Amino acid sequence: MAECECLNGCPFFNDKMKDTDGLGAMFKEKYCLGDNSECARYMIFKTLGKPSIPVDLYPNMHERAKKVLSGQIVSGQK
Repeated sequence: MAECECLNGCPFFNDKMKDTDGLGAMFKEKYCLGDNSECARYMIFKTLGKPSIPVDLYPNMHERAKKVLSGQIVSGQK
């Protein structure tokens, strides 16, 4: 797998979001350096664009990403 095209500007990958208990490193390996098509942030990026990605969205928050993509919530809501 190749690195995610969003790697350089991703706040999650670049440690601008809090990651706890080593999960951040695991998520980075799986989503950022592995299969980014399963990354919640990437799914929103590809469909709605970068401005629609909630700032506090983790790569594994698939249900929340689906709600953003369906219009049930806007990017600033939880």
